[in-house]
Parts: sequence; C-alpha cells; structure tokens
Amino acid sequence: MDRLREALDFCIRHQTILGYSAVSLLTAASEHIFSSVVFKCPCNSGNMVYGSVFLLVPAFILLLLGYMVNTRIWRWLTGSCSREKECSPLGTCAPFCQVLVPMTARALVAPLTWIAVALLGANFYECAASGSSLTKRLFCKDEGTDCQEKLFKIPCDEELSAQISSERLSLQAQSQLIGWLLIASIMTVVLISKCVSRCCSPVSYLQLKLWEIYSKEEQEVFEIKAKEHATKLAERNTNYFFEATDPAPFPTPSKKEWRKISSLCTFDSREVYYDMIRKYMSTKGGKSAKSQEEHQDRTVLTFVDKAQAGE
Repeated sequence: MDRLREALDFCIRHQTILGYSAVSLLTAASEHIFSSVVFKCPCNSGNMVYGSVFLLVPAFILLLLGYMVNTRIWRWLTGSCSREKECSPLGTCAPFCQVLVPMTARALVAPLTWIAVALLGANFYECAASGSSLTKRLFCKDEGTDCQEKLFKIPCDEELSAQISSERLSLQAQSQLIGWLLIASIMTVVLISKCVSRCCSPVSYLQLKLWEIYSKEEQEVFEIKAKEHATKLAERNTNYFFEATDPAPFPTPSKKEWRKISSLCTFDSREVYYDMIRKYMSTKGGKSAKSQEEHQDRTVLTFVDKAQAGE
C-alpha cells in the first residue's frame, strides 16, 4: 500500500513530464503504424508531394489538436472579440505573447515528435527526396537522362538505392542524420530556454514553488465553489418553479467581475499577483490592498502558468 501511495505521489509530482512522455509515445506509435501500413510511395514524379504530405501534414494536424485541447486558449479567447478594450493595443501585446509562447511550446511536443520519428524511420524523407530537383542535381550531375527515373524508383528498390548511393550518403542516412540533429537542436533550445527563464525569474525557487502550489489549489477550490454555487442556484430556481414561492436574493458575480478574473490585459507592470482572482480581491471596491510583492516583474506569471499546464 505504501509503494502504491509513493507511486501515486511520484505521478502527481511529475504529471507534466509524464503527460508529455505519453503524448510522445503515442505519436511515435502512430507514426510507425502510418509508415508500415498506410504509406506507399508511388515511385514516380509524385514522390516529392506524397512524401512531404506524410511528413508535414500530420505534424500540422497534431499542432492544431494541441491548441484545441488546451483549455487555457479557450479561457482567454472566450469573449475576447466582444470585450471592451481595457488597455491599449501595445499593452495587450506583451501579456498575449507571454501566454501564447508557452502554449505553443506545449502544442509543439507531438508535431516535433512526429517529424523526428519520421526522419529516423527515413521512409517519408526517402520518398520525398527521391523526387526533389536538389537530389537530382546531387546524384545525376554527370549521369544520363535515365538517372531521374532511377531516383524515382529508389524507395521501391533497395538494390537500386544501394547502387546509386554507393559513392554518396544514402537518402535514408541523410534522413536519420537530420532526425538526430533535429532532436539535439530541440533539446538544446529547451535547455537554454529553461535556464534563461529561471535565471530571469524575479522570485526565488521556493517562492516560485509556493506560487505554483497556490495556482493549482486555487483552481481546485474554484471548481468546487463554482459547483456549489451552481447547485444552490439550480435549487433556488427549481423550487420557485414547483413551489411558486418568491425566490430569495441570490448574489452572483456580475459580467464585468467575471471578465476581470478572466482578462489578459489588466496586469500592472509594477504589481504581481498569484492569479487574477487574487488581484480582483486585492483591488475590490477601489481599495489599494497591495502586498509586499509590488514592484515585482509580471514575467513570473509565465512560471506560475506551468502549474496549470495540465488543464
């Protein structure tokens, strides 16, 4: 029982990494199925288009799915077109980018996994490259007119592929090299970005952990309270319908108040709050209940955002 509890605690602590790993494994498995079962290179002048479509289009679809399943996008997009402008366009650009960049990074996990695994498998690249004019100039520079036709047949004939590539790097080898370079580049960019973001953090490591915990706990409490509020409101309205009694007053946040806690462009560059609900509480009624965190940089919100990455 203790080991089970330890395993659950480990999964909870590392749920983001485990989630990304699961997405990557599923994407790799899907690519293997597509490459083995669905993909059939035509071995003619359509190789370039066919191979490129299988290499890039699924990655683009996975990117769109990554955006679609991210609830934070819908949280901030909902009502944004009809919302009254509360700040200048220049003021909205920075917070918008601060939100869009981390969400795009999370959405890119599956597409980049697809491309990297596909390049290591080499089937898609070999088919696309065999129909490329660049490959023709590389392999058929001093060859006859039938060299182009032989290139088209490379994905379908291993002996022909070995014959043409005997003095040059084969298309499969090129694909695998590009795949490993892509993986190394991604890991390097991720590491550098992580180091830079942590180095520029205006708060210490332990305070950042506190903010992440607070953000997660606030979201859980909000969902519980919202459910309780909705249940009481439903009971009040239902009782009025069946019992025909005058409903008791029921306080509910106004539309403006809901927008305040959902807004992207109400941050003050001199203040930082754990969440928009906390900022709403601190500034309710025009009171200036500002804490010692005033004058800190708002970029810390991008770190706190990680606590809600699994939404």
